[in-house]
Amino acid sequence: MILTLITFLPLLGALIILCLPKEKENLIRWFSAFITFVTMVLGFWVFFAFNRNTAEIQFVEKCTWIPAFNIKYFMGLDGLSVAMLVLTPLLSFLATVYSFNIKLRVKEYFFFFLLLETGMLGVFVALDFFLFYIFWEITLVPMYFLIGIWGGARKEYAAIKFFLYTLFGSVIMLLGILALYLNSTPPHTFDIIELSKGQPFTHTFQYIVYAALFIGFAIKVPVWPFHTWLPDAHVEAPTAVSVILAGVLLKMGTYGMLRISYTILPEATKYFAIPLLILAVINIVYGAFVAMAQTDLKKMIAYSSVNHMGYCLLGMAALTPIGLNGAIFQMVTHGVVTGALFFLVGVIYDRAHTREIAGFGGLMTKLPRYSGIMIVACLASLGLPGLAGFASEFMCFLGAFTSTINPQVFKIVTGIAVAGIVITAGYFLIMIQKVFLGPLNEKWKDLPDINARELVAIVPLVALMLLLGVLPYIAAGLSTESVTALLASLGVK
Repeated sequence: MILTLITFLPLLGALIILCLPKEKENLIRWFSAFITFVTMVLGFWVFFAFNRNTAEIQFVEKCTWIPAFNIKYFMGLDGLSVAMLVLTPLLSFLATVYSFNIKLRVKEYFFFFLLLETGMLGVFVALDFFLFYIFWEITLVPMYFLIGIWGGARKEYAAIKFFLYTLFGSVIMLLGILALYLNSTPPHTFDIIELSKGQPFTHTFQYIVYAALFIGFAIKVPVWPFHTWLPDAHVEAPTAVSVILAGVLLKMGTYGMLRISYTILPEATKYFAIPLLILAVINIVYGAFVAMAQTDLKKMIAYSSVNHMGYCLLGMAALTPIGLNGAIFQMVTHGVVTGALFFLVGVIYDRAHTREIAGFGGLMTKLPRYSGIMIVACLASLGLPGLAGFASEFMCFLGAFTSTINPQVFKIVTGIAVAGIVITAGYFLIMIQKVFLGPLNEKWKDLPDINARELVAIVPLVALMLLLGVLPYIAAGLSTESVTALLASLGVK
């Protein structure tokens, strides 16, 4: 019952918060931190208990739920999902600690935040389509309110845009799920594992359903051209919500592709490998160029997420062991690095009340601790060897370059995608030079350095950047057996 406990403990915490007096703001804050901390500890217990030498589903919890439609309460983990079950509660706990600075409607904020955590965790452990879709939709409502109530100046616009984009994708995805159910072998099933064992789906049917599911997943990633909701949502969301949005919610899209499209629709997966490759390189190069053009620090980091999620798509399109393992590892490293970057942007915004890159200058002399941590996070994001971002990006590129699907096309397109690394290094180094180096802008001579609460939220992520950079196998080795089994089911070596 460990997965049920991990998934629903935040929901229990949210319901308890509803019973607490709204005047007890500190009690609500500390209780929320306690709930997310216990969830994180349970997540790490699963990580250490997980057997990485098998592709079998582990920690299985399965029972009949709605027998009339053959719907089951089915939860489990394998190498495709276990890393995200660790990252999600970790980022949720750190974001809760950072959220202690929330002053407006504290009770409602932490209720929605814990509800959001339950939805995210459920997506990564649900192995029945009906259950999966419920958790997928649960994440939509709290995120809408967290942006719409506690966001910035254009919060209503950003929240509505996020809601409409995601809802549209969810409806199209639901049609694909229903098509799979109705065309599965009688008795029809929503069981994702059962559906992945082979069904009499024609090639044309697979192509249509793959496209429907892809729209739902691509909006969440987001894949160009469905990406336009992301910068608005990031810029207007409160800091902790931006961290969760970048660190976890985007990964729901790539995870959904791997868990559902790749396992259930093998012919369509191979057929659409080249189109996915093209979209990946657009994400990488376009995202990097647009990030370079930004003057707002938070918007620059938001577009860097479009760029970095392109690396995930690149590794996934390759259909090679190192490419798929790299894509899953990139999901983790992007969550760690970009989560830290959004925290750090929030730190400076809370003090200066501006995010304009050109408005700073020389901050290293005034804020040495903050500057050092920010520079490390930027170097990790641009893929400096020895830090988390390098190994995962290298695996994605190597996997794509050695793909056997259409070797010539993959080599050419991967070569173009390498330009994204250079551009990424460019915009991060330019930002470091403008914000931290040179003479101090006298306007900021009284800014205080990073405080203890902020350090508690950020330092664990910096430590993970270093640890995963030096010992990438800690996370990259989790998915090896599952990826091997997935490629065997696709008929790809």
